[in-house]
Amino acid sequence: MHEKTILITGCSSGIGLCVAEGLQRRGWRVFASARQEEDVARLTERGLEALRLDLADSDSIRRAVEEVLRRSGGTLDALFNNGAYGQPGAVEDLSRAVLREQFESNLFGTHELTCLVLPVMRRQGHGRIIQNSSLLGLVSLPFRGAYNSSKYALEGLSDTLRLELHGSGIHVSLIEPGPITSRFRANAFAMYQKNIDKEHSFFRDTYSRMERRLTKEGPAAPFTLPPEAVLTKVVHALEARRPRARYYVTFPTHLFGTLKRLLPTDALDWVLRRVSRGENR
Repeated sequence: MHEKTILITGCSSGIGLCVAEGLQRRGWRVFASARQEEDVARLTERGLEALRLDLADSDSIRRAVEEVLRRSGGTLDALFNNGAYGQPGAVEDLSRAVLREQFESNLFGTHELTCLVLPVMRRQGHGRIIQNSSLLGLVSLPFRGAYNSSKYALEGLSDTLRLELHGSGIHVSLIEPGPITSRFRANAFAMYQKNIDKEHSFFRDTYSRMERRLTKEGPAAPFTLPPEAVLTKVVHALEARRPRARYYVTFPTHLFGTLKRLLPTDALDWVLRRVSRGENR
């Protein structure tokens, strides 16, 4: 019987780690990747087949794919593009370099990795590509412009890819989580501290309130779910005969996905401004 193989990015914690371990329990051969060598070592200690992959580094992406194919005998059944991070900050406070850095990891690296595995899947005549997008690829919230735009771009690229791959046996699915328990906020706070000049910003007072949210203990948003909620959707996207194009995860994604279809733009903007004020009190 053919051993099912999958490469997953961003497995150091949260969704990536949960999905890697969950799929391994289901009998998948999982290649779990992370950016830092210490995370690769920790994944190996947990019993995962781990390797280094930095989405901001083309050489790292190429070497990782070559290693996966060497170990698998040249086949790969699935790719879960999960690796990403959030760069907080008002749009006017984002430098070109900071915005480029966000896209390098959240879009360009994902695109490059996907293009490297597509010829393998075409030769096989089958494959599953799963993109971990976000509620913020459907609607926008203030002070998340870099992340919003990278996920909107991922949605557009994935929709186009799905159309182009029709009839190839390769399926493309988008996972769209709302709030999920992970290190996402802690990582976002680190990038905020690194790249945003709070003291010289028009939004200095807002940033002070935002800092409290990003450093708050426990769930920062209502309806937060554990990463197992994403695992359930990934399993369906991988193993269903007809995987869906989109999988909503958490109540906020369902709610705002519906509101976007029903409300005029002005009304939706009002709701989103209220949500942001509530977050950054």
